[in-house]
Amino acid sequence: MFDSKAFLAHLTQRPGVYQMRDAQGELLYIGKAKNLKKRVSSYFRASGLSTKTQALVRHIADIDITVTHSETEALLLEQTLIKENRPPYNILLRDDKSYPYIFVSENEAYPVLTFHRGAKRKKGKYFGPFPSRNAVTDSLNILQKVFKIRQCDESFFRNRSRPCLQYQIKRCSAPCVEAISTQDYAEDVRHATMFLEGKSHTIMKELAEQMESASGRLDFERAADYRDQIQSLQLVQEQQYVTGGQGDADVIGCAVMPGGVCVHVLFVRGGRVVGSKAVHPRVSIEDTAETILSAFIAQWYIGSAREIPAAIIVTHELDDNACIEEALQQQRGKRVNLTHRVKGERSGWQKLAQTNAEQHLASHLASKKNIYQRYLAMQEVFSLDAVPKRLECFDISHSSGEATVASCVVFDRDGPLKKDYRRFNIEDITPGDDYAAMHQALMRRYTRIKKGEGVLPDILLIDGGKGQVSQAIDVLRELQINDVQIIGVAKGSTRKAGFETLVMAETGDEVTLASDSPALHLIQHVRDEAHRFAIAGHRARRGKARKQSRLEGIPGVGPKRRRELLKHFGGVPAVESASVEEIAKVTSISRTLAEEIYAALHPEV
Repeated sequence: MFDSKAFLAHLTQRPGVYQMRDAQGELLYIGKAKNLKKRVSSYFRASGLSTKTQALVRHIADIDITVTHSETEALLLEQTLIKENRPPYNILLRDDKSYPYIFVSENEAYPVLTFHRGAKRKKGKYFGPFPSRNAVTDSLNILQKVFKIRQCDESFFRNRSRPCLQYQIKRCSAPCVEAISTQDYAEDVRHATMFLEGKSHTIMKELAEQMESASGRLDFERAADYRDQIQSLQLVQEQQYVTGGQGDADVIGCAVMPGGVCVHVLFVRGGRVVGSKAVHPRVSIEDTAETILSAFIAQWYIGSAREIPAAIIVTHELDDNACIEEALQQQRGKRVNLTHRVKGERSGWQKLAQTNAEQHLASHLASKKNIYQRYLAMQEVFSLDAVPKRLECFDISHSSGEATVASCVVFDRDGPLKKDYRRFNIEDITPGDDYAAMHQALMRRYTRIKKGEGVLPDILLIDGGKGQVSQAIDVLRELQINDVQIIGVAKGSTRKAGFETLVMAETGDEVTLASDSPALHLIQHVRDEAHRFAIAGHRARRGKARKQSRLEGIPGVGPKRRRELLKHFGGVPAVESASVEEIAKVTSISRTLAEEIYAALHPEV
């Protein structure tokens, strides 16, 4: 048993790195701290620890401490140790490969244009980095079409006696058989290089001048080649990139949902979004977007061959922003601005990165393989005879009893079955009575199913505790539906994701699953979708009700009389404050109708 009190009593308050080990001496977790004593002490406090942190602390048998001069130095050491040891409780990136580049060789009569990844040992120019191999391939295809630069390897190039297929389809100028002069080829290479540097407008201006010059010399074939290049470049500029703003930046968004995390990086070069990459880090302890982004940025850039741009934009404010920024500046050797406060086009990039992170994570969680594994886990956890085929979940949404809406969402083994989603506008109940609202929605839903208008689920999830579950039990018993398992999903004492309490209708037992349980992640996914669907319906209903004039719905007051009232008084508030006598002065409104209008506008009188 680790004696934390004795260890902490002599621990320094200086910055440094701590390495937690188990009884076998294996690394569990590596962290850095501005104040080692304060940070390490936080793991051993009596309350307030997450389930994941508690699991880590139970396995700690020893802690190694390395003191550093500064928090920045501690961050650099932490990332080096994480990449060397890959501890199980740290956030880990699965893909730590360097970025790919485009390489243009030098000191050759006919330079080559190729894909490159790894150490930059060859003499030549390297363009990039690109977010993926596909991004490089797309760019190389563009360069082939526009500039016809060779991309073959040296052995193939030096052993050709006749042009290859690339020449026949007009994607290479056949320098292997000297079908193009070294001067003309060098000019194409220069233009390709300018294109990679973002100087497309300069290239087109040069090509236009050369086209006019060729036409003046009556070299119309050469002029046509220049014209084709200009047209190809114009087409590329229209299709290639999202544009806006100036400069280079990496824009990083983070989405966190039960069962998964996605960090999405947008690469902006020369004011253009040139690509993106989605990463799904393994997360054990840090479960907020802020801590995940801090760990991701440090591991993504520090100690790697990746390019660090002048600006890194994140979607959340980081607690250790200044420390990470200083470490990035040390590695880059130039100023780096790490910020979440941006405006204009950069704000658009920021929103785009966050949207992409959320979309990628939703797709990742909704993948058939992922969802089926969760269904298998649910079968095991609840000791079911077969893997469930269909889940339904109900939720209630209202604002202090106003515009109450119930939602019903349906999932099968492929994920959300949106064509079977239903909403119910709840009427004739005491405002704010969630039990009555749940009873009405369930009764309406399963009465229709009993009539053959739908399919019964294997499991019915109810967003709520024992009170809501009892409503579901009463409804299904009244409708004589016996083969549906009912489970309540209560938020638990902390009301945080991962700490839900499941109420089992059959036994009345309350069950708490581990926060990393795939079965719990499926339940959370379904519950969150029901919550989203209910809120959307409630807001729409509330908005419609608030836009509706209070004069609508009064018997005897149609569109014509409403217009006359509004024209006479100038607006609904003036009508509401008018007396019966004043209302009766309006053309076509009798004394009796005026009394009815007054009564409708003043129900409390």
